[in-house]
Amino acid sequence: MQTRFSPEALADPDTASSEGVIRKCVHCGFCTATCPTYVLLGDELDSPRGRIYLIKDMLENDRVPSAEVVTHIDRCLSCLSCMTTCPSGVNYGHLVDHARHHINRTYRRPLPDRMIRWVLARVLPYPRRFRAAIALGRIARPLAGVFARSPALKPLGAMLALVPPVRRPAPATGPFTEPAPDPLRAATARGRVILLQGCAEPVLAPEIRAATQRVLARAGHEVVLAPGEGCCGALVHHMGQKAAALAAARRNIDAWQAVERAGPVAAILITTSGCGTSIKDYGFLLRDDPAYAARAAHYAALARDISEFLAETGLPAIAAPDRPLRVAYHAACSLQHGQTVTEAPRRLLANAGYTVVTPKEAHLCCGSAGVYNILQPDLANRIGQRKADNLDRLAADVIAAGNVGCAVQIGRRSKAPVVHTIELIDWAQGGPRPAAIPET
Repeated sequence: MQTRFSPEALADPDTASSEGVIRKCVHCGFCTATCPTYVLLGDELDSPRGRIYLIKDMLENDRVPSAEVVTHIDRCLSCLSCMTTCPSGVNYGHLVDHARHHINRTYRRPLPDRMIRWVLARVLPYPRRFRAAIALGRIARPLAGVFARSPALKPLGAMLALVPPVRRPAPATGPFTEPAPDPLRAATARGRVILLQGCAEPVLAPEIRAATQRVLARAGHEVVLAPGEGCCGALVHHMGQKAAALAAARRNIDAWQAVERAGPVAAILITTSGCGTSIKDYGFLLRDDPAYAARAAHYAALARDISEFLAETGLPAIAAPDRPLRVAYHAACSLQHGQTVTEAPRRLLANAGYTVVTPKEAHLCCGSAGVYNILQPDLANRIGQRKADNLDRLAADVIAAGNVGCAVQIGRRSKAPVVHTIELIDWAQGGPRPAAIPET
């Protein structure tokens, strides 16, 4: 695509990067067939190609975007399915993140939108605040329907609808539920790994980290949790708050470096794939920071999704079950498109004795997409129901996903329970039955 950026504009590293992305686009339109919003709405401006035209015009002219332009860019899920499809290597993810930063810097959103974004950025990345918000949300949840009827307050209604019920205690079955071997310390050390603690996942599903620690301990890995680590920055980055995202990345890099000073680290393991996509991009995000660029590239290279790492390093053999469970595998967009990790989770589940099946339209997003299901509830509901219907047609015993946001989004709509892939591996190895799976 031809561009006409001024030399002054190209002096900005982000603009220069975006100009390179735009020039790679050849208008072929392959991306439209795999874009969830275009598939639903059929509007060219709600496709990657259409958004690239809007972003080009906005950035090329350093233009304050109109409400219509912001609407079309806001509707993008950042699922990155278009990047998997694109034959020209267009890094749409970097481009739309720059566009969101430009919008955040130049466009004044309506007051209710500004308020909900302010709350999301100051609550969700902080586990203590998030837990407190959930407790308050359970009290206010009966008002979700009232808020949903007001266009301006729909995001607040969607947020309340997502508040989880009071959690049931995890089932006390399996050899690793008692305080026998400390799951952080492996009996036969194969190396140290840092396990990302995350922000939303430990609040919504703490059993994921526990299962991960048990699986890694059985495989002989020593697990370290990095003091001072926080949110990966993805949530604020995708809302255009670049400074906050950079601060989050720097904080985590400092925390990981402190751990690495005490001894070598084989990998940084991530159980929420949305975080993994963000951390693997730290090298790009901090490329122009002389104090952090080299370290950011180093830790980005160490980042691995838990399924990716286990497929690379191997697991102890597992005895075949009497009746293999039928598992519908949901491929999170951030894993299959953002990180191009596609076969590892399925292979791990099959090796653990499960019968793995894949739904129709597996490449399409479930509609969670970070906080998309709060900020764009109507579209997220349609996308989510389409995904749940495709999964339910498989008549599986359980759905496996590698991202807690996907699990919440699909779990509200599907007939089958949804658990993390690592929970099923842990169960197959003798760990506790995942709490979401009913006893039979």
